[in-house]
Amino acid sequence: MAINPSFSPLPRTEVGQVSAANALRDGTGTTVALWTAPARGSKIEEIQVKATVTTTAGMVRIFLSNDGGTTRRLIREFAIPVATVSASVQAAGPETVPALSWTPANLVLNNASSILYASTHNAEVSNVFVHGADFG
Repeated sequence: MAINPSFSPLPRTEVGQVSAANALRDGTGTTVALWTAPARGSKIEEIQVKATVTTTAGMVRIFLSNDGGTTRRLIREFAIPVATVSASVQAAGPETVPALSWTPANLVLNNASSILYASTHNAEVSNVFVHGADFG
C-alpha cells in the first residue's frame, strides 16, 4: 500500500485516426500518437476502434512506448473484418476491449515518457478512442 496514494480524478478521452498502411508489428513505420501521459502517469481503461470506410480483413495495432517514443512495443491487435459500407451496412467496429483484459491492474502509463500509438495494416481509415484518467 502506498504512503501517498495516487487517484485518477482527471478523466480523459483521446482520439486518433489511422489511415496509412503499416503491416509492421515492431512499432516502426507510420504510427499515430494516441495518448501521452503527464508526469504523474495515467490509467487506460478502454480502447475502441471504429472503421469509417469499406474495409478488407486487417488489423489495427496498439503500441506502448515507455521511453518517449524511441522504442514501441505491440500490446494489442484489433481484427478488422470485411465490411462494405452502405446505407444499410455499418462500418466495422466498434470493438471494445477493456484494458483489464491485458493486465490484472489495468494498463498504467508510468510518466510523461509513456505514450500509446496506433497503426493500421491496410490503408483504410479507422478512429481509435482511448478512455482513461490522469493521476492527480
